[in-house]
Amino acid sequence: MRIMRAAFASRLDDADPLAALTVGEQPEPSLPDDGWVVVRVTASSLNHHDLWSLRGVGLRAEQLPMILGCDATGVDPDGNEVVVYPVVATPGDPRGVSILSEHFPGTLAERVAVPRSNLLPLPAGLTAIDAACLPTAWLTAWRMLTTKGRVDEADAVLVQGAGGGVATAAVVLAAAMGKRVYATSRDARKRELIAELGATALEPGARLPERVGVVVETVGAATFDHSLKSAAPGARIVVAGATAGHEPKVNLRRVFAMQLEIVGTSMGTPDDLTDLLAFCAERGVRPVVDSVVPFSRVEDAFARLHFGDVFGKVVIDHTV
Repeated sequence: MRIMRAAFASRLDDADPLAALTVGEQPEPSLPDDGWVVVRVTASSLNHHDLWSLRGVGLRAEQLPMILGCDATGVDPDGNEVVVYPVVATPGDPRGVSILSEHFPGTLAERVAVPRSNLLPLPAGLTAIDAACLPTAWLTAWRMLTTKGRVDEADAVLVQGAGGGVATAAVVLAAAMGKRVYATSRDARKRELIAELGATALEPGARLPERVGVVVETVGAATFDHSLKSAAPGARIVVAGATAGHEPKVNLRRVFAMQLEIVGTSMGTPDDLTDLLAFCAERGVRPVVDSVVPFSRVEDAFARLHFGDVFGKVVIDHTV
């Protein structure tokens, strides 16, 4: 049996997720059917999903060991540089799909197996490091703004909880689209950094100079009333997370009187990712990168995501 180096969940530990992380040898990828291929990973990036997996959210003990990681760029069997779309059809999952590292081994390894149809060309002008940031957090933000938020119908956007991966991506993308962007954060330093990305940075709950057509909501209960009050008539409040409470109080009078749409979303389609890659390449948009860590120090990358004051993506360089 051929082996490779990988970062994987060897057990589940809600109290100390880093203790459940192992970096060591794992079997080379196997191919579930003829439509799958093996990609040599060039770069990957971490998501909080990886830490949640170590805690046992979405993983069961009988699935271990599970190679972690959702995002990657790499080289396909024909030598092409590709971006990996991480959503895989999974009939046994209630959603009908899963993302890599839930039912199928993930991208934090020398090689990963994926359906050939999940491979998108790496556009000219985007580096493997930059593109490895896009398939999860940035794809979610793109779909929130475009498909679900219909941001082309809006002049202004509110992003709650900027500093997180999806929220920071939404700020950069909305600004690149020419929208007036307002972003909230409890952290004064992150407000300064968000302002440098083109947003008007505000403390949570602050009154906006105007009502907005799209609200990007990943915080939940702590900010949802502010999202409702900040929404213009007919606005879309797009929800893709609930890091600070998943059961907010909702003023239904405001919802129907202002004819608001509250829409949920998660990830995006291959076409969404294709459009995002093209947008970034053509507009010169680059993801916010907190740090680039060699794969030989992947444990340090996990520790930074878990303990550090991270702003932007933590990227793993598999070539060094």
